[in-house]
Amino acid sequence: MARKLRLEFKGAVYHVINRGNYRSALFRDDGAKLAFLDCLGEACEKAGWEVHAWCVMSNHFHLALETPRGNLVAGMQWLQSTFALRFNRYRRECGHLFQGRYKSLLVDPADALGPLCHYIHLNPVRAGITTVERLGDWPWSSFRWLMRPKERATWFRPMASLEHAGGLADTPAGRQKYAEYLAWLAENAPEQKRLRFDRMSKGWVLGTREFKAELVEEHREAFAALEQGEPDLEEARMARLEARLGELLAAIGKTRADLARDPKSAAWKVAVVTEMKASTTATNRWLADALAMGSPFQVSRLASACRAEPGAAAPWLRASISGGMRQK
Repeated sequence: MARKLRLEFKGAVYHVINRGNYRSALFRDDGAKLAFLDCLGEACEKAGWEVHAWCVMSNHFHLALETPRGNLVAGMQWLQSTFALRFNRYRRECGHLFQGRYKSLLVDPADALGPLCHYIHLNPVRAGITTVERLGDWPWSSFRWLMRPKERATWFRPMASLEHAGGLADTPAGRQKYAEYLAWLAENAPEQKRLRFDRMSKGWVLGTREFKAELVEEHREAFAALEQGEPDLEEARMARLEARLGELLAAIGKTRADLARDPKSAAWKVAVVTEMKASTTATNRWLADALAMGSPFQVSRLASACRAEPGAAAPWLRASISGGMRQK
């Protein structure tokens, strides 16, 4: 089985999720939830983590977690193994508590962290456990801590939630406005869709296309070492293709706007698509869509002609691309 995507670097932010084994109600009583929070606090102290939002449900947990030291894996190993040891010892049981490796999505701090915090805070409301009006009294999410500063742990950071909701201050007035914002958001399906609530637990990254491309560029070796064949990694592969396309466009002075504006069979498009086929595993369908070239058959035909017939598609453009890439 392919390994799940795990990128670690200083300052990385993640949406971390895990469930009880066989979706069991691992946190069915308050004692179990409190024990998990105690372990989370110890993990934060040991690993230097900062938590922007958290929620413990009956059979799973959510964390919006920042790792200033770039140590997600070591910290999560300690957190889950320590909690499992204490849980089993207390109940005089043995065996696995969680359903498998935790899921961790990288989060764009500028674009997606605030929406992720709102998503986590509203999790019990979506599940029907409490109402948005009573959410501040429900003890198992960081929304209560946000509203009651005296209850906060030292490792909790509320500002991502407040700032995204309108640049709110961490004051009584700002916190009240955040509660009103969450109440509005809970009833506003179009806004939840705009904030990509439906994608918060899917894929490998939460953020813009540019953020994904930057990750791919900065961690090329890590991506190259990962095995293929898993949905999480397929999205990473798509991000690598987007990054490569951006490099080639820059090398010949073209932009993504030119893709839509210029003809489907423009010589420079043929040159770019030929280089993409030579240096990546992009499919004809992906290339046809990405370069606005019509059908996959058109892409295949033009690229073949470019390779086989020197006069067919401005071969000097290919040399320009290659030269530009060598100089970078």
